Amino acid sequence: MKLIPTILAACALSGMAACNKSDSAAEQAADNIEASAENQADTLEATTENVADTLEANADAAADATRAAGQNAADSVRAQGENAADATRNGADADGNSAH
Repeated sequence: MKLIPTILAACALSGMAACNKSDSAAEQAADNIEASAENQADTLEATTENVADTLEANADAAADATRAAGQNAADSVRAQGENAADATRNGADADGNSAH
C-alpha cells in the first residue's frame, strides 16, 4: 500500500517537471522579442558611444587648431612690436640721442 502513493507522487512530480520544460509558443515569442530588444539596445549604446567619441575628438582637434592660430597671431604681433621697438632704438642711437 505504501508503494502506490510513492509511485503516484513520483508520476505527479515528473509530469510537473515535463510541463515546466516545454515553453509555450507565446513564452518563446516573448523571449525572442526581449532578446532582440536587448541586442538593439546594446547596438544603440555602442553607436552612441562611438559618435560621442568622434565628436569629442573633432572638438579637441578644432580647439587645438584655434589655440595654434591664436598663438601664431600673438607671436606675429609680438614680433612686429619688437621690430618696431628695435627700429625706434636704432633710430635714436643713430641721431645720438641714446639713453645709455
